[in-house]
Amino acid sequence: MSTPGWVEHAIWWQVYPLGFVGAFPADPAPTADEHRLRRVAEWFDHALELGASGVALGPVFASQTHGYDTTDHYAVDPRLGDDADFDHLVEQARSRGLRLLLDGVFNHVGTEFGRHQEALAGGDDSWFRKGRNGFATFEGHGGLITLNHRNPEVVDYVVDVMLHWLRRGADGWRLDAAYAVPDEFWATVLPRVRAEFPEAWFVGEVIHGDYVGTVAASTFDSVTQYELWKAMWSSLNDVNFHELDHALGRHDTFLETFAPLTFVGNHDVTRIASQLTDERHVGHALAVLLTVGGTPSVYAGDEWAYRGVKEERVGGDDAVRPEFPTHPGESEHLGHDTFRLHQHLIGLRRRHPWLYRARTSALHLTNGQYVYRTFSAEGTLLVALNVDDAPLRMPLAEWGLGSGRVVAGSGAPPEDDVDAVDVEPHGWAVLTV
Repeated sequence: MSTPGWVEHAIWWQVYPLGFVGAFPADPAPTADEHRLRRVAEWFDHALELGASGVALGPVFASQTHGYDTTDHYAVDPRLGDDADFDHLVEQARSRGLRLLLDGVFNHVGTEFGRHQEALAGGDDSWFRKGRNGFATFEGHGGLITLNHRNPEVVDYVVDVMLHWLRRGADGWRLDAAYAVPDEFWATVLPRVRAEFPEAWFVGEVIHGDYVGTVAASTFDSVTQYELWKAMWSSLNDVNFHELDHALGRHDTFLETFAPLTFVGNHDVTRIASQLTDERHVGHALAVLLTVGGTPSVYAGDEWAYRGVKEERVGGDDAVRPEFPTHPGESEHLGHDTFRLHQHLIGLRRRHPWLYRARTSALHLTNGQYVYRTFSAEGTLLVALNVDDAPLRMPLAEWGLGSGRVVAGSGAPPEDDVDAVDVEPHGWAVLTV
């Protein structure tokens, strides 16, 4: 198994469609004849302007509420539209050279899923895992019924669903709650899908645990890098770069086997602009995201410093999954400094595609100051992060690096190569050497 070559250049712009187009929560819910899914395509030029090469979609299949309680994997959610709207999305993406990643919920289904309704009526119940009082549920959520992944019919069903939408134009799958599904299930399903679509990409949602072991056992191409996500924001908030350095060390070991999906925000977590206690440090988090190995993803709205706090309650995700205007031009008042910063750092990454497999090593490390070298056989960058109230001195010549040039950062970069750089308090910089 080898990861498709196009993934080395992939940068995702992630969208949660049901929230993005105002389909959930909504009362009354929109109907298929409103064709709201097409509103996502209206933002594809924005994704290109940002520098993304693909759009990672949240759930678009028929479901009861938030999209993760699927009722029909073969049907577009009627709150979003219909099959023709999905085809329009694919056509518009292809015309711009954008890839499409779908969100597949194959650990559990909603209570209105056809097979579940048949089982409740006394029919075949072999599609579902048994619990103490009936069918097992996902993490105690009564509306999410866990599939029996040892049933060959379930294996065949998931293979067929994946192939159906890949044939319709998708480029890969994010596999929701992949950590809750037996690895051997994926190891049975994915080779059958790859037999027809060897260029498809599969990323499993894994929160913690043995990432390397999971990738090997499941045959995923990648998993979600929650360890690094947590270290990025908490090291900034706690003024403890030792945590980030430790996480990057582990990240290097993952890169020996696979390139993780990296992010500072997604549809399941508090937005980075709200998560950080000091708004000056948003640039620090982005600098890490876009200079370390992996496949980066930007959650829609983060590029404009959207705010939103996830809460552990019913409706607690709504603040991080807001409705967007119909067209990007209607959002001109939002945080364009943050948008331009995203553009600049994504452009930097595109000019250095070797960053996909880059490793890191620390050159300077204290609680509040961190300089790391990110490198491969093809190039080297230095990244300096300062959350101290004192300047950070980078004596490149003393470190045996000769001279360098600042190519990104919080301050005005010098125009010429220099042999030492000062990074202001709460500032950051990226240098070529």
